[in-house]
Amino acid sequence: MRTVVLEIVRGGAATLLGLYAGGVFFAVIAPSVGRLPGPVYVPYWKALNTDYGRVMPPFLLTCLALLVATCALSYGRGRTAFWLSVAATVLVLATIVLTVTQMEPLNRLVDGWSPDDAPADFAAVRGRWLALHTVRTVLAVLAFVSLLTAQGTDRPKPPHARPATAVVGVGVAR
Repeated sequence: MRTVVLEIVRGGAATLLGLYAGGVFFAVIAPSVGRLPGPVYVPYWKALNTDYGRVMPPFLLTCLALLVATCALSYGRGRTAFWLSVAATVLVLATIVLTVTQMEPLNRLVDGWSPDDAPADFAAVRGRWLALHTVRTVLAVLAFVSLLTAQGTDRPKPPHARPATAVVGVGVAR
């Protein structure tokens, strides 16, 4: 039963983590946002921040909870699978900390800008955000790879060896 629960929980974590890693990866491989002029960039970014700010906290916290449960359920199923699950959890936690402490202040700054009057240093702020986003993307992709590798290396705990029992006094009837 524990194996079934682990597979469901880890499958849910992998699904959410894969969606997250893919979503942040897309912004790195589609760098056109980094070339938008201020009057176009500001409204685009405000709309994106509104959507992400509403969706990402429950999304990532659910993923983190599933990863913690995966770690607990993976304990005793092989060191590699357990520690890779822990690594995935720590990496997701690192993306959350990076987002909240470094990227959210930049998002709030952009939220205060007027599309018609972006500050002269808007490109520098955007560049800093994109650099931090690249770090976040690497962490998210590494977390996803760690979790997938944990799945591949997972080994159930071997059953306890049962002592051989001798059968005494059993005859064969003819």
